[in-house]
Amino acid sequence: MIRFENVTKKLGGKTVLNDISFEVGEGETFVIVGLSGAGKSVTLKHMIRLMVPNSGNVVIDGETINGLSRAALREVRTKFGVLFQSSALLQWMSVIDNIALPLREHTRMGEEEILQKVDEKLRMLNLGDAGDKFPADLSGGMQKRVGLARAIIMNPKIVLYDEPTSGLDPVTSRRIDDLIVGMRKELGITSVVVTHDLHSALAIGSRIMMLHKGHIVENATPEEFIRSKDETVQSFLEAQYITKKGKWEKVGHE
Repeated sequence: MIRFENVTKKLGGKTVLNDISFEVGEGETFVIVGLSGAGKSVTLKHMIRLMVPNSGNVVIDGETINGLSRAALREVRTKFGVLFQSSALLQWMSVIDNIALPLREHTRMGEEEILQKVDEKLRMLNLGDAGDKFPADLSGGMQKRVGLARAIIMNPKIVLYDEPTSGLDPVTSRRIDDLIVGMRKELGITSVVVTHDLHSALAIGSRIMMLHKGHIVENATPEEFIRSKDETVQSFLEAQYITKKGKWEKVGHE
């Protein structure tokens, strides 16, 4: 589904990604963790070609996207939905209009069909009574859910999440985790999640990859990740008070 082949990226003379290779399979929830500046968001941006590697290839659904034409790139991007860290909702638009925007911009659907699809997503994400509200009227958790509804309104094959639980309280964060798991189970969506929250990563991930100083130091299932012998991984776990016993050992990654 997504493959990085020996990707190197330099920014401002600094090597942010250093010859990294990995693959995300269809239907996976692939979580990328690491300290600030490790290259997590840069990796995400390469997947939709907001950035292009200095060397190596990024392959989406069997197609190398590095040098695609604008038209071909637009086609590839239709496979993606993105939930931004800030939710990136348009403040002057209602919830319904925010969610409907991609359909109005990129399809020829009639308004009745658009509103029907928006209503489906509102109900799916328990936002049924929020349609006429504006972003300023919503809690942080509700804004994230609206952002997620917009991200999946075009029925993408892949959803990218940039720090989906950032700034949220622990209870709301776990609700967002549940939604991400639900997207995989109900819709078969392939998810790539960038997060600092290792509790979240262990709860939702089918695999967790840790970046450190531009290198991949671990790429493993949650069960394997918490037993990693890598010192960087162990320091990261200890900093978030993660032990080798926890619900991630029982989470169904079926």
